[in-house]
Amino acid sequence: MRWPRRFLIIIGILMLGPLAIAAGEESRVKATWRTATRQSAGLAPPAASTHEAVVQVYAARAFAWRGVFAVHTWISLKPEGASEYTTYEVMGWHVFRGGDALRIHNGGPDRYWFGNKPDLLADVRGEAASQAIIDIKKAVADYPWPGSYRTWPGPNSNSFTAFVTRRVPALKVNLPPTAIGKDYIGDTTIIGNAPSGSGGQLSLWGVAGVLISPEEGLEFNLLGLSFGLNPLNFSLRLPGVGIVKP
Repeated sequence: MRWPRRFLIIIGILMLGPLAIAAGEESRVKATWRTATRQSAGLAPPAASTHEAVVQVYAARAFAWRGVFAVHTWISLKPEGASEYTTYEVMGWHVFRGGDALRIHNGGPDRYWFGNKPDLLADVRGEAASQAIIDIKKAVADYPWPGSYRTWPGPNSNSFTAFVTRRVPALKVNLPPTAIGKDYIGDTTIIGNAPSGSGGQLSLWGVAGVLISPEEGLEFNLLGLSFGLNPLNFSLRLPGVGIVKP
């Protein structure tokens, strides 16, 4: 069997997950952003009645057809005594309109992402959150692509979140394989920490690579389709599907 044929077979197998998601979520593909809900998912403690510092990291299926393959991720935080949350995220349509990709805004941290309920990836509170907030703000200030956005292979919303979480390992964020763009670490760098901040990663411009860490386990990336397993908790990491635990 010739190599090109083998390559196509591998890609076909990896596409089974996204195809299954597409078949089961036809309504997502046909979603309308103007009418999609942005209501709170009830995952964040109310800022007004929560004195302690809070840091949370979220992921929700991307809007419309992109949600078949990928999630959108963001980081929200509330310093001790603050009356509202601040959210940090990267969004492409601001760049397409001539603005910056990096958006910093106040308000509900746990809103549905245009109809898609978010999953809570990290929830840190108290003194640990206060220290993490200092580190997060520094990482955000150091983010090298605030004015750039590229859906694939990055930099995109997940590249931003991974950039921050690499520098704040105390969050122990395990970004799912559906966070396409998390493996983009730049055009001139191929070795770095895994997105969780632990372990290590080899990434060829986000197009192909491998990572290993206690949080993510062993994961391979081929054309943005990530797959692997974590023997520490017996979980599988599947493209389009995400993390599957027993």
